Amino acid sequence: MADTILLVGHGSRHPAGNIEIEQFANHWRKRNPQWDIEVCYIEFADVLLDSGFDNAAKKASRVIVVPLILNAAAHVKMEVPAHLAEARKRHPQVEFIYTPHLGAGEGILKILKRELRQIMMQLDMPDPKTTGVILLGRGSSDRVANGEVAKIARWLWEEQDHELVDIAFTGITYPRLENVVQRQVKLGMTQIAIQPYYLFNGTLIERIKRQHQHLSQQYPQIRFALGNYFGFADEIYQLLDQHVNEALSDSTESSMMACDGCQYRELAEQHGHGHHHHDHEHHPEH
Repeated sequence: MADTILLVGHGSRHPAGNIEIEQFANHWRKRNPQWDIEVCYIEFADVLLDSGFDNAAKKASRVIVVPLILNAAAHVKMEVPAHLAEARKRHPQVEFIYTPHLGAGEGILKILKRELRQIMMQLDMPDPKTTGVILLGRGSSDRVANGEVAKIARWLWEEQDHELVDIAFTGITYPRLENVVQRQVKLGMTQIAIQPYYLFNGTLIERIKRQHQHLSQQYPQIRFALGNYFGFADEIYQLLDQHVNEALSDSTESSMMACDGCQYRELAEQHGHGHHHHDHEHHPEH
């Protein structure tokens, strides 16, 4: 039997978000017709992790599990590995390989630089010294995941002429968008570029659009511009291609992701394998 690539999306209460992940998967299939690519979700969708693993295992001797997730928070470190451990027990004849999440690396930086150029064009190319940038992430209870947003914001600052490149979060942790806007206005910014650090559409992207409108009304003297989320960017496909090719070329080493067997896995197993209430315990709306 051939390999199956199982793309794991987050899932959204907003139907448009899940539709985009299906569209993304279709584009990826066209780019890689040699691969059998299936899709499942962590939550808020029809095909969840257990069904996704079982469906893939029925037709493959090797399943490459590919998280379509930007930051490694509880989903990536605990929830997916916990379900994966159970799938390995149910399908001992199948090799499951768990690839890394997308992460905050050069590919993501390239997307952000391109998006920021587009935002600056929207604003008619003002002086970057007086144009604040806010990288707006989902927010997590995991400090490493939040730290990845901070890292990529620093990288962006290093390669641009903007004096202020700050981070904000839509939930779970702080600072929130309004607080960072207040600071940037006090520091003399006359334009503010808000760049979502998100892959796809969803409830939170819709909220960000509304926040953008509120801020424009609240600060009529400031020009705001809102960037796009970056799910369909070429660099995302390239990162996934790289992760799959690495897994296929060296399955023994890749069969355990860095976290697939570490303290996070052990913690997950101590707490059982059900749904973990973590990143959005305060975010039921997703």
